[in-house]
Order: sequence, then C-alpha cells, then structure tokens
Amino acid sequence: MASRKRTATGGGQHERMSAVDTAWLRMDGPGNAMMIVSVMATATPVRTADLRRVIETRLLCFPRFRRRVETDQLGASWIEDENFDLDAHIVVTELPGQGGPRELQALAAALASQRFDPARPLWQLHFIERYGTGSAWVLRLHHCYADGIAMIRVLLSLTEQDAGPGLAGAQQAESRARRSSQRKGVPDPLRLLDWVTQLSQPAGDIVESALAEGARLLETGVHRLFHPETAAAVALQASGMIGEFARVVALPDDPPSPLRAPLSGEKGVSWSEPLDLQEVKAVSRALGCTVNDVLMSTLAGALGAYLRAEGFDTKGLSLRASVPVNLREAEEAMTLGNKFGLLFVELPVGVANPLQRAYTMHDTMRELKGSQQPPLTLTVLGLLGMMPNVVQGPAIELFSRKGSLVASNVPGPQAPLYLCGQRIAEMHFWVPQSGSIGVGASILSYAGKVFFGLIADRACIADPAQVVDRLAPEFERLLLAATVGLLGMEQRKPRAKAARKAPGKAVGSKRAPVAGKPRRSRRAPTTPGNT
Repeated sequence: MASRKRTATGGGQHERMSAVDTAWLRMDGPGNAMMIVSVMATATPVRTADLRRVIETRLLCFPRFRRRVETDQLGASWIEDENFDLDAHIVVTELPGQGGPRELQALAAALASQRFDPARPLWQLHFIERYGTGSAWVLRLHHCYADGIAMIRVLLSLTEQDAGPGLAGAQQAESRARRSSQRKGVPDPLRLLDWVTQLSQPAGDIVESALAEGARLLETGVHRLFHPETAAAVALQASGMIGEFARVVALPDDPPSPLRAPLSGEKGVSWSEPLDLQEVKAVSRALGCTVNDVLMSTLAGALGAYLRAEGFDTKGLSLRASVPVNLREAEEAMTLGNKFGLLFVELPVGVANPLQRAYTMHDTMRELKGSQQPPLTLTVLGLLGMMPNVVQGPAIELFSRKGSLVASNVPGPQAPLYLCGQRIAEMHFWVPQSGSIGVGASILSYAGKVFFGLIADRACIADPAQVVDRLAPEFERLLLAATVGLLGMEQRKPRAKAARKAPGKAVGSKRAPVAGKPRRSRRAPTTPGNT
C-alpha cells in the first residue's frame, strides 16, 4: 500500500494515521488526557536490566512505538523518531513512605494526570524495582496507538507465553491476511458500505480500497450490486445504522449526580482486593445470569452505596456507563490501532436489593444484545477524524453527556503469567474518559481472580477507595442472597408423593416432580446473555 508509508522530510519513514486513531488523538482536553493506564506487580523482584531487554525485544518489535506523532491540516502521521531514546520511556523510580498499594495508586494517579511530551513517542513506563515482595510498574500509552483490547494483548506479549515471537511477526501476518482477503474472488458489494472497516484505515487507503472495489465490480458485473437480495441487505444495514443513530442522539443526558461535575484534571486511582472468579461464576449459574451481569451489577451496587453514603438520593436512579465493545476480527487480534465501539448501558444504582439489581442488569444486557451502537459509534469516530477538529469537540461532548462513567470489562488469561521469570500477581488497567466524563471503572479477570479498579477526577469522586471498598461487600450480599434464595426454594418445595400402583395397572404417564429439585424462580431470567 503505497499510500501508507512515504519518506518524511527528515529522511525517515512515516505512516498516515487512521481516521479513528486521529479522532482519539484530538480528544485530549483540559480535564482528560486520552491515555490507557496499566498497573502490574510481580510476586518476586524483576531486575531493571531484564525488563529493559524485554521491552527492547518484545515491545519495540512494533515499529509504532518508535514513532512520534505529527499533525497537519488533514490529520496526523506516525513519524520515525530519529532521536529515539529508550531511557526517556523507561523511568526507574521508588515509592515514598512504606511503598505499598496506597503509594503505588498515588503514583498511577499522578501519572494519569500528566501529558506526554509531543516531541517523543506517546508512551512511558515507570518501573519500581522494589514493591512489597516483588516489583511493579505503571505503563501509560496514548489511546491513538491502540485500544484497550489491543493493549492487553501487547502487554501479554511481554510475558513468557510464547506470544513475543508471534507478535514480532504480526505485521507479516497482517499483510498475509490482507493478501488472502484480496484473493477471495468475487467481492462482496456490502464492503463498499463497511465504514467500520474502512475508517480504521488511513485516508489514502480508503480511496484506494474504494477504487479497487469499483474496478472489481466492473469486472465481475455491476448487476450484483443491484441484485434484489443484495439491495435488501444494503437497505437493512443502512436503515439499522440510521435508526440506531437516531435512538442514540435522542437519548436524554444522564441525570445529575455527584459523578457529573466540572472536571479538575486531577485524578485519583484505587483498586480493590480481587474477587474469586469461581464464586462469581457460581452466582451467575445460580441466578441464570452471565458473569458480566453479576460483575456489572456489583459495580452498580457499589456506586449506589457510595452515593447514598454521600447523602445523595438514588431512589429510581439509573446511570449510564459507556462500555467499550471489541469489533476486531480474529485475524486482527495482534494489530494495533482502534477498532472498538461503545455501548450505552443503564446501571441500576438505585436498586438496593442485590437480587433485583442482578436481574435488572441481566434484562438490560439482554435487550442490548445485537445492538448497532458499537459499529455506529466507531463509524462516527472515523467520520469525526476526517473532519476539522472544530467539529469534533461539540460532537464528543454531545455523546459524553449521555453517560456518567466508562466501564470496561476484559476477560484476561486464566493461567498465571510470568515476566522475566517472575509470576505476575496482579494487573489493573483503565481506558480514558472522554469529553466531560470523569469516572472510569475497569474489570479484569486474571488467574482465577477478578480485579476491580476505579480512576476518577477528584471533582467527581474525591477518594475512589470509597467506591472500590464497597465492591466486595456488595458481591457478598449478592452471594448471600442467591444462596438463601436457593435454600428457601428447596425448603418450600413439596416432596413428591410415592405413586400407588393399582393391581394389574401401570403407573400413569404423568411424571411426578423430583424430590428436592428446586423450581425455577419466576423472577430469574430465562435466557442468559453474553458473558
């Protein structure tokens, strides 16, 4: 693709940034910096020299991490940093005081409030060689490099899981996948309307792709585009997107609450003790819900309990969370860039009863199944990235007023990972909050544990620990309610009477209920949603 790489004025190579990535680059504001923040810790110490070697061999194999960003009137480009200095991106530091979780959280909060040096590649890693019995680090990366799903996979490539060599060849694999897709014979006319794919490419690639598709359509017969079945599919796709856009725009602004306040730009970070994933799964099975329903319900319960403790009336209150949804194809798993959409999810923070809250959450997620919101929001971001920056700000604010927080839920690896031979004991991450949203929640499952974390502007939540400290108690309330509910159904269930057999007559075909087997609760949902 000749349009992707050209010789820069300084003699290096540069790559045009995609429209979606450009939109994220422009989204930096006085209250929010568009950066992904990740915190990890190992059970035993990692040597600085070993970490540096891993970064050199497994992170810098992605050329983009050696490139800085240069903007112009039409967008932005990735420019090779001819003065790249790894020491400017790996900062070895020590924590003050006792050097425990509180101090690490304070460091992550301070870094989340700092901007990157625009003259260098927009990422940095702060390494603490001595943290507890092991080591810890805070990695920051601007969102224009990649979305949260891609970054989780990049972080996993630093571990001893045979991902490094595979990721080192990611570009070759991506090129092979592109060539394979180009050899698939007759083109699908619907690709001409696939903005989700096209807007994830540089602008030059969009033009080239459209011209190439047009040429192939002429070769294979334009009549395919106007076939009744194709026309119906195109009309259905277009009407679905237009209808979803109208519904999203018509959503009212999220109701006023302490979570919506003018942003100060100062962040706070906190995380809770992890939950046991098997217990979460047991509760989800008992209630007929999904793991995601249980976790989002627990988050809603903690937020509601916090608001009530602050004296805010939550009766009948629901707050929307903007939830990232991965839109990558399987063959795109190891590529950088942003390819995700957003889903606006109602959190029943005003429902104090844990069972009712879980069922309400389940019903909400079931109704959103198959929603067009994720591809729609990705399309809108791509279009904004192609427009002047003056248009993007008001549009982003229009969408951000419809939610009070960003909530991401990522299922991580369930086998322990190792960095430089040392087991990773915990991991946390936060995606940025855009526009006027000041609260971000993260849920990450790893090695049989579920890690909750919260990042918030101090004007919205002065101390995020006041929320995360309520997560475990809220889950315990749900676990207890589910257990008592099942036991109650067992006790109320009448035992089956033994069937009497008349002489010479067979027992009737009507089957008696099985003793001790609980009936399904009328309030329990009948169909589980996506996990």
